[in-house]
Amino acid sequence: MADTDEEAVAAEDDALYVLTAVLLTPAKFPSVLGDDYSEACAALGLAPLADGYGLVLGQDGDGARWTVVIDDVSLVAVAIASWDCGMEYDLSPSERTVVAALPGWPLAVAVAAPNVPAPHDPDPDLVDRPPLAPPDTTTWGPAQRRLGADEIALQWALWREQIDDSVFAAQDGASDTSKADKATSEEDTGADEETAADTETEVDSETAAEVETEADGSSSDDVSSDSTAEGTQAGHSGIRRVLTELRTYVDTPPPLGRVRSSFAPGEARTLRADGPGWSMVARTDDIAFVLLDEEPGEVLPVGRGPELPGLLEALDKMAVRPS
Repeated sequence: MADTDEEAVAAEDDALYVLTAVLLTPAKFPSVLGDDYSEACAALGLAPLADGYGLVLGQDGDGARWTVVIDDVSLVAVAIASWDCGMEYDLSPSERTVVAALPGWPLAVAVAAPNVPAPHDPDPDLVDRPPLAPPDTTTWGPAQRRLGADEIALQWALWREQIDDSVFAAQDGASDTSKADKATSEEDTGADEETAADTETEVDSETAAEVETEADGSSSDDVSSDSTAEGTQAGHSGIRRVLTELRTYVDTPPPLGRVRSSFAPGEARTLRADGPGWSMVARTDDIAFVLLDEEPGEVLPVGRGPELPGLLEALDKMAVRPS
């Protein structure tokens, strides 16, 4: 986090006290803003440039919220990495790198600049567009669903330890019996590969919203993680739809940023994929979790089965990766 007593950049001919910064690139963008990079840019009225942007969030001397968009992505990346390590970093982009100064903040920020008025939107008479504001995450919907997926990716070990792999083994056995009786039907629907466990794992509405504090460098530690594993649910229609769409991603690349690959322990990768009404988080050497708009708060685990490993490998090969 920036030292707001010292950090400042020029915006609208006034000093901007920097509170935080985030990347807006094909490989790393605030997913709360959209399912892919283009959607996230559109939410800010920006063209989806290949190299992306850095977003610097702060307040001017009157306390008004501003988002300064710069094209020096590496500068913002270094600043974020330094702050994450607890180091000070003087994020002071030059005026020639400023692409736009947008009123408001697109993300929730939990801190404020000292010695200035409390954060507020700029005077409407002084700006030529409505102020940016964080998406509504008070109720379950696309923004909160994507935030929930962000939290699972961030806290993978916490979520993974709740899943008893025996539910997948039991489901695999049931699937084998079913395939023997319904081979033709199974081939058409692809249900033979699905090992979704009906675990009633939930993302709490309030704490999922707190994940949005990625903008201020923090995250939620108290997401609801109750997992009752009351049975298995073969052929979950939502899971079938997600896996079908993921297969189409392999054959026909989706909009940039719909599938992203990032570091994971060992030789594995963490995959994030999104689509209309759904989000998926997976480890290439493990299982996947799916969240659906139509199932508020539910986190659906998907076992590896015979085909998920190959699908994840194919997705990883076409995914966007941080440079």
